[in-house]
Amino acid sequence: MGETDYRSPALYTNRELSWVQFDHRVLNEARDKSIPLFERLKFLSIVSSNLDEFFMIRVASLKDMENAGYEKPDISGMTPQKQLKELEIAIHSLVDVQYSTYNRSLVPQLEKSGLHMIRNHEDLTGEEAEYLDRYFLENVYPVLTPMAVDSSRPFPLIRNKTLNIGAMVCKKEGNKELEFATVQVPGVLNRVVELPSDGTRRKVILLEEIIERNMDKLFLNYDIVCAHPYRIMRNADLTIEEDEAADLLKEIERQIKKRQRGEAIRLEVEDGMDKRLLKFLKKELKVGESQIYPIDGPIDLTVLMRLYGLEGFERLKGKKYVPQPVPELPPECDIFERIRKGDILVHHPYQTFEPVVDFIRQAAGDPEVLAIKQTLYRVSGHSPIIAALAQAAENGKQVTVLVELKARFDEENNIVWARMLEKAGCHVIYGLVGLKTHSKITLVVRREEDGIRRYVHLGTGNYNDATAKLYSDVGLFTCAENIGEDATAVFNMLSGYSEPVFWNKLSLAPLWLKDKFLELIGREKRYAQEGRTARIIAKMNSLCDPDIIAALYEASAAGVQIDLIVRGICCLKVGIPGVSDHITVRSIVGNFLEHSRIFYFENDEHYEIYCGSADWMPRNLERRVEILFPVERPELKAELLHILKSQLRDTVKASVLQPDGTYEKVDKRGREVFDSQKAFCEEAAEKARVLLEENDRGSRVFIPETGARGNLT
Repeated sequence: MGETDYRSPALYTNRELSWVQFDHRVLNEARDKSIPLFERLKFLSIVSSNLDEFFMIRVASLKDMENAGYEKPDISGMTPQKQLKELEIAIHSLVDVQYSTYNRSLVPQLEKSGLHMIRNHEDLTGEEAEYLDRYFLENVYPVLTPMAVDSSRPFPLIRNKTLNIGAMVCKKEGNKELEFATVQVPGVLNRVVELPSDGTRRKVILLEEIIERNMDKLFLNYDIVCAHPYRIMRNADLTIEEDEAADLLKEIERQIKKRQRGEAIRLEVEDGMDKRLLKFLKKELKVGESQIYPIDGPIDLTVLMRLYGLEGFERLKGKKYVPQPVPELPPECDIFERIRKGDILVHHPYQTFEPVVDFIRQAAGDPEVLAIKQTLYRVSGHSPIIAALAQAAENGKQVTVLVELKARFDEENNIVWARMLEKAGCHVIYGLVGLKTHSKITLVVRREEDGIRRYVHLGTGNYNDATAKLYSDVGLFTCAENIGEDATAVFNMLSGYSEPVFWNKLSLAPLWLKDKFLELIGREKRYAQEGRTARIIAKMNSLCDPDIIAALYEASAAGVQIDLIVRGICCLKVGIPGVSDHITVRSIVGNFLEHSRIFYFENDEHYEIYCGSADWMPRNLERRVEILFPVERPELKAELLHILKSQLRDTVKASVLQPDGTYEKVDKRGREVFDSQKAFCEEAAEKARVLLEENDRGSRVFIPETGARGNLT
């Protein structure tokens, strides 16, 4: 028998189709009747948000390849043209299921729960119509800008992602030739409008229905022949020539403006749109039949997040979770003193993000702190971390901040922060040419009695206090000298392009992080071949790097048990005899977005655990600055192993990859019902209580029983 070709396209799943499978898993949460009704609305909204970004970036990229005549197949053997054809079928099917869920399940349930969605303005009672017409004149009409198209007025720019109402109109007097007119539904107004209630049930209507009802007031000299909402998605993938850009910040600002004028790649229209109007839009926007999505319901279901925000329906929502305090870092404590006692692990959002913010705040006001250095990829709109960094600079400290301007869809936000920090006196850098800086690291340099000490925070998630309440991530506080030295080297490399000869503990992409992973996987393979204990557990967002997948296949063929927890894209196939029959893949989709990257290697019963900012994707391992850090304190290793073990036990939110490429919920028959995210919430509360009691008695150390090392299966 010949050797197995672990690079054969037959062993790989297409990345884009795998992503559609992930969105189906999100959609399944909206279809799950055991979940509170308004939470199901939220998941349906997330599907729409995911689809928007997928079209603007991934589908747009494939269209660019097709237009350029690029025909090289991907790792699964599919050309861009083939991928687009397969995606057309898959996404149309996804959207059909999405709106079937909305119309057949959620809307009737809302009705039963006392909330009526008025779908058509023609269904209004006389009193309701009178109220909404008055609402239109007082609140909506002054904001609108109706636009007609004729020989003197060309087809206007229809902005990316905006909802519009198109109409065919004809003059009341004279020439009865049909003309096109359009008006943008203003995003500055609330799209969900509630009508006065009689107390028995509440009614809402969408803003576009109100505008459509009053179109005659916008085009006074015309008869409205037909009017229908529509929405377009444009290519938003920025092409930035960094080598040729004299000023990267200005170049990105220029490119951002192009997003509104990019090629139209999707046209959503109201199902049943007048054929004459559809033909006109199709011609002017230059879209093909396959790019048109007739929608049976509200276009752009991200509006459901507005519906979720309605007050008075708390009984239909899940109980809001409040992140628990980190007992090792209580409020008002001296955070540097606590870190000196030993490394500290934090698990968000189960534990609060406040210690991370306090770390910067205390450093900003501490007279002994000499310098603060930090990487920022995505931050919140009113970031307390940005405010603390600015304050530190104003206090005379050396503050260096790497702001990643190329963080997709956060470019404008990051430009604002970069300018604010520069104004405050911070030294702002924009990273390395051709690379995104995706690593999450903070270094605080402090003068102490025994000399200079470096305090470091390393994380798997962004320094964003808002998303830290929604994203599941881990972070490590340490003042270990060897990590402090590496942290200094990281920032020197980013700011001065100087790479040290020797590194202690941190592994960096794109330098040698992929080689590190391949080495660790290869070590487990060798141990399995030698009959020693070998095991890999890896948790990440996405897995599509062909070198990593081939190495996993080889390890599996050697007998290594490999359990992968991959939230989104997974190009690896399971259950292939002699190749991947020792590999399992599960995806967990729950109330919190699984975002942490945790990697376990058995190492012949001397297990090692690493955390980092990088997924197993070519872009992370080859085109980004990423950091992988080891966790070595036994208690913290036990906590991380407990996280992995818990997610492998999950029978509620986990879906398991099947040999045919589909995902199925875990079969609960004969197994305990276990929701890992719910368990983490309960454990965080219990740990905070017990540890605080121990602190009161003068003892800090507490290892939860569930964190003890034991059987991993």
